[in-house]
Amino acid sequence: MHDENATPVPDDSADGYSRRAMLRGVGVAGAGLGLGALTGGTAHADAADRAGGAASPAAGQATDAAPARKGETMIGVPFERRGTVRVGMIGLGNRGDGMVDLFLAMPGVQVVALCDPVKEKTARAAKKVSDAGQPAPATYTKGEDDFENLCKRGDIDFVYVATPWDWHFEMAKTAMLNGKHVGVECPIALRLDQLWELVDLSERTRRHCMQLENCCYGRNEMRVLRMAHAGKFGRLLHGAGAYIHDLRGLMFDPHYYEGPWRRLWHTRLRGDLYPNHGFGPVANYMDINRGDRVTHISSFGTPSLGLAEYREAKMPHGDPSWKETYIESDRTISLVQTAKGRVIRLEHDVSTPHPYSRINSLGGTKGVFEDYPERIYIEPDHTNDNWGDFSKYADWDHWLWKEHSNPPGGHGGMDYIMVFRLMQCMRLGLVPDFDVYDAATWTSPVPLSHASIKANGTPQPIPDFTRGLWEKARSGVDSQKPEG
Repeated sequence: MHDENATPVPDDSADGYSRRAMLRGVGVAGAGLGLGALTGGTAHADAADRAGGAASPAAGQATDAAPARKGETMIGVPFERRGTVRVGMIGLGNRGDGMVDLFLAMPGVQVVALCDPVKEKTARAAKKVSDAGQPAPATYTKGEDDFENLCKRGDIDFVYVATPWDWHFEMAKTAMLNGKHVGVECPIALRLDQLWELVDLSERTRRHCMQLENCCYGRNEMRVLRMAHAGKFGRLLHGAGAYIHDLRGLMFDPHYYEGPWRRLWHTRLRGDLYPNHGFGPVANYMDINRGDRVTHISSFGTPSLGLAEYREAKMPHGDPSWKETYIESDRTISLVQTAKGRVIRLEHDVSTPHPYSRINSLGGTKGVFEDYPERIYIEPDHTNDNWGDFSKYADWDHWLWKEHSNPPGGHGGMDYIMVFRLMQCMRLGLVPDFDVYDAATWTSPVPLSHASIKANGTPQPIPDFTRGLWEKARSGVDSQKPEG
C-alpha cells in the first residue's frame, strides 16, 4: 500500500545547512558524545562517560526530573483562526523542495518566504511559488544564519524546517522566540536538555512546536488507529515500530546530501538516530500523553560494521570518508515501557541490506496487526491461524483518507494528508493533532537509547514532558471531521 515500499525515499532533506553544523561536530566525530551532553545530565554522568563506564543511577534519575513549568500548558491550545496561513520555509533540499509543492497545493496557504544558503535551490523553489500564481516570495540566502531574518518577519504565521538535524533545535527555538508556530522534520532535537527547552519555550511563547511526523498520517496507520480506539484489538498490550531502510548508497553519494552530515552522525552516536517514524504511530495507538505515558527505555545495539564494509567495497582510498570511524550500531533494538505496563519495540537500521520497513505492529487481547506486508488477525473475524486481508477493513479508514482517497505527493500520500490537516487546523483555529509534548517524547529515544547502550542496556527514565498532564484523555490524530 505504501509507495515507499517500491521506491523508498528518506524523509529528510539535503540542503546547504551543513558546513557550520559539521564544524560543530568535529570535536565529537569518531569519539561519541558523552552521556551528560546527550541527556543534559549531571557531572556524575560526564565523569562516568569519560572513564568509559555507565552513568551512575543518580545521573540517570536526574534526566527524569521535570523542570518547573515556564508557562501554562500547550495541551488543548488551539491555533488562532486565520483566513490565510502565511508560511516561511527553511531548507530547500530533497525534502524541503518537495514540500514546497504540497504547501502550494493547500487552500488558504501562501508561501511568503524561503531560506537556503544554496542560492540555486532557493531560486528553484521561488519559481515554483511564482508559477503557482502567488506573489514572489522573499528569499534568504546570505549565509547559514539568514534563517534568523526570515523568522523576524511580521507576515509569517508558520515556519517549516527541513534542514540537517544539527540545526533543528536552533531553528525551532528561533521561530518561537519570534512569535511563530513551527513544524520541524525528524528528529526535532538531539539532546534531552534541548527537548526540555523546546517544551518550555512553547509554553512561554504560546507558540506550537511540532514534530512533523508524516507516518502518523499513513493510510494503514490511521486505519489501525481508528480500529484500536474502537476496541477491535481488545485491550492493548504491545506495539512495534522501526526505521529500517538501506541508506548506504545515499550516505556515500556526494550529491544526494549537501555534504556528509547524515553519515557523520554514525561517528557520534550508538543509539537509535531516527525513532520517530516508528514511535509516533504506535504512541498514537496507545494514547501516549493522552491517558498513558512512556516511562523507561532499554536499548541494545549490534556492532557497527555495515558502513565500513560498504566503504571498503565502494569508495576509493583517499576519499574523505576513510578518515571516519563509525560507532553507530547497525541494528538498534529498544524496549519502551509504559505506565500501564505496555511494551513498545523500536528498531533502527540504515547500514545493512534490508527491504524498507517500519514494522508498524499492534497487539492486544483480541488480536494483532502487522505491516510490511500488511496483515491482520483479530477475533472473531479470523481463525485457524490464518492471517486476514487488511484491505477488507477499508471502512475503518480515517475521514481524511476517505476525503482524499488518492492524495498527491510522496510517501504514498501521507505527506499531503499531514500538511492538509495541519493547515486546516491553522485556518479553522483548531487544536493541532500533536504538540510539543509529543515531539519531545517521540524524539527522546535518540539520546536515551545511546545512553542505555553505553550502559549495557540499563533502563533510562523517559521524562514526563507533560508534567503530570498525561493522565487526562484527549483527542489526537484520531480526529473528528471539522465543520467548515
